[in-house]
Amino acid sequence: MDNLTPEQRSYCMSRVKGRNTGLERLVGAALRAHGLRFRTHVKTLPGRPDIVFSSARVAVFIDGDFWHGYRFPSWVHTISPFWREKIGRNRDRDRRNFRRLRGLGWQVVRIWQHEAECDLAKAAGRVLAAVRSRTGLVLRVNVSSTRD
Repeated sequence: MDNLTPEQRSYCMSRVKGRNTGLERLVGAALRAHGLRFRTHVKTLPGRPDIVFSSARVAVFIDGDFWHGYRFPSWVHTISPFWREKIGRNRDRDRRNFRRLRGLGWQVVRIWQHEAECDLAKAAGRVLAAVRSRTGLVLRVNVSSTRD
């Protein structure tokens, strides 16, 4: 059972950012450092992807481990029924949106919160590889770390 009233829970949930989170900005900056340009939160695409490369038809989702249920079956038993249902619905919605995007010819890249936090370069590299494979672009190497 939730220990907050419905009004308190509503207020708390309204404070959770859904767009332009710190993690999204971090991944976006890493991609821009490689010379990529993209759109964010395109409303016309299923699931409103966090980052969209329209010409390459690559959609990127940057998902929080808790909210989107990373390895959910291993910890589902530790949370209340409210959260079990909420996260279960989020996972179902994610699967539907990914399936719809793939059906429209898009490649979907999902970056989990822990991946971006632990190894941002590797997470960005997955996106770069997807864009490169679909466009044949030669992307510049990030040289900002070699400046004097």
